[in-house]
Formats: sequence, C-alpha cells, structure tokens
Amino acid sequence: MIDRPRTILQVLPRLDAGGAERVAIEIAEAVRLAGHRSLIAAEDGYLSSFAARAGVELIHLNLSTKNPFKIWRNTKKLRTIIRENQVDLVHAHSRAPAWSAYRAAKRAGIPFVTTYHGTYGEGSKLKKRYNQIMVQGDRVVAVSHFIADLIKSRYKIDPEKIRVIHNGVDLRKFDPASVRGDRAVRLAKEWRIENGAPAILLPARLTGWKGQRLFIRALAKMQHEDAVGILIGSDQGRHKYTKELLALAARLGVGGRLRLAGHVEDMPAALKLADIVVNCSTEPEAFGRTIIEAQAMGKIVVAAGHGGAHETVELNVSGFLIPPGDDAALAATFDAILDGDMALRLAFGARARAEVGAHFSLEAMQTRYLHLYAELLG
Repeated sequence: MIDRPRTILQVLPRLDAGGAERVAIEIAEAVRLAGHRSLIAAEDGYLSSFAARAGVELIHLNLSTKNPFKIWRNTKKLRTIIRENQVDLVHAHSRAPAWSAYRAAKRAGIPFVTTYHGTYGEGSKLKKRYNQIMVQGDRVVAVSHFIADLIKSRYKIDPEKIRVIHNGVDLRKFDPASVRGDRAVRLAKEWRIENGAPAILLPARLTGWKGQRLFIRALAKMQHEDAVGILIGSDQGRHKYTKELLALAARLGVGGRLRLAGHVEDMPAALKLADIVVNCSTEPEAFGRTIIEAQAMGKIVVAAGHGGAHETVELNVSGFLIPPGDDAALAATFDAILDGDMALRLAFGARARAEVGAHFSLEAMQTRYLHLYAELLG
C-alpha cells in the first residue's frame, strides 16, 4: 500500500489515439480512484477529452522533440512542474519525453518508471543510444514477456528491475451483451455490408507493417467471394499509402469487397458486426491490444504468430495463429472459420472472452501498476 496521498506525473509526446496513450489514461484514472493526484504532461490530442473525463490534470507541454537543446529546456520545465506540484514519481511512456523526464526526476530525487511499449528498431548505434533511455527507469515495465526478453537481449540491465504488465481491456465497455444491435446495424449500412455477407475486420492504423497489403491479397485468395474486408484506422496523413491499397484491391479484383472505414469511434459495435477479427502485422507486435478487445467481444481472432500474439492467443482455444506474411494461410484460415458451424463459432468466442477476463482485464492491469508504484513509494 502507498502510505499517504501521492502525486504521479506521466509524460507522453501527445494524447493521440494510440495504445500507449490509452494505457497512460487508464493508469491515471486508477491513481485518482485510489485517492492520489494524477497528472499527464503532453500536447493536446484526440484523447485529451477522455483524459479530462477520467479526472486527470493535463499539463500542456511539447515533449516530442529530439533536439538536444529543446530536451534540456523541457528538463527545466519538468523540474519546475515536479517542484510546484510536489510530484512523487514520474512515469514515461515514450522515448523523447523520457530523456527530459529522466533528468528531471533524478535531479528531484524521486523514482522514475518507464513502460516499453514497442519493439523500437535499432538500425544504428545512435538509434540504440536513443532507445536506451527506456531502460533507465528504477522499474522498467514490459507490455509482454516478448518485450521483456527483447530488453534483456539488447541491454545490460538488472532483470530484477523489469516488470511484465500486460495491457488490459475494459470488459464492461467491450461486452457483446451491452452493445445494442442498432449500433452494429448502423455501421453495416454505412459500410454497405449486405445481409448475410461475412465481415472480416482489420483494426489498425494504416501503415505498411500493420499488414493491410497482406490482408487484401488474402481477401483475393478466399473461396468465400462474398466476404467483405473492412480496414479500420486512420492513415494519419499517409494518403499515398491509402491510394496504394485501393489500387492493389482493384488490381486483384476485390475493390468491391474492400471498405476503408477510417477512424471508428464505436469500436465495440464494429467488433460486434465482425465475423472474424484480424491482426496480421508483418513485424512483431509488442502486445496487440486489438486482439484482446476482439476476444472480449466474443470474436474469433486470427493473428500473425509472432511477438505478443503468442501471449494473447491460445491456439485453437482463444484464436488462430498463422505464419507471419503468409497470405495463402490467412485466406485458408478465413475460409475454414466461415465453413464452420455457427454454434461452434459462438462457443469459440465465449472461450476467448473467458480467457481475456481471466488474464487481461483492465482492473488487473491497473492494480499491477498501483502495486509497482507502491514498491517505489512505500
């Protein structure tokens, strides 16, 4: 237990709609509900209003810079924030702000925590040095055992500093029983999905390594030629990539079966509409939040068999794994699922939801972070 009310400061570049940002808000809400004060320093973004509704105090600060002079200047600003708000612990979720936050926390003599959210490519010595700030915490959180092993292989770090805390899913929000049918019907009309047509959903921002090209090639190889593929996610200004995907679909003859839905606010309804949910990233996912959200909605998940997916998908129990990059295997798995009996598919989805409830609930994640803070604060 933490001995008295404390102030926790988390730092991020920007409160955009990403996994790390959502985790930070979920932690901040748990901190507040436990009777402590919760601050987030970041630039405004899509999730700012969500953070405010969770009772988080937002400090608007541009921490995304890699410029050494600006990092030094941000260190001074964070030192002032720490002093004026009597901050007891600083938690960084991203590399750029971590450089400023680490120095500010050490100067203040308070604990510093990092969460290692990605695989972080290391194409050069400079990049490796830049990434290394994420293992300088008094505790280093890995979002999966895959990431914990990656950290140990890359850095000379005391293994006792590492804590594995999987991301969690809100089982009340992502609950098939609580999503009214009209919400899914509205999306079906918007996406022009005919009654009875199978819907295969790939929720991921539109960027090459998330596997949208692979998904389109698999769609073209399916025996179920009525299946509709839905790409959910923003291209974040990468319009050239969006045009490339549409051109690929047209060239393979599946342009009429592909929907680019962009950002979707009502993800529980989108998942309820789906027959199959896919995570086919061509590079390993650190964790794969969309997998557990789909499983919580009782959906069959097909995922590329690498990275964090090995921890969220129990083969033939809570999902299916395919060889990474194999569009033929992806298509064959889609067809096999759609050929299956509906009662069996529903039972499969129920098992998947039970697995999420047992291992990946939001409450479990929040409790583990509070225990971690208690380790350092006493």
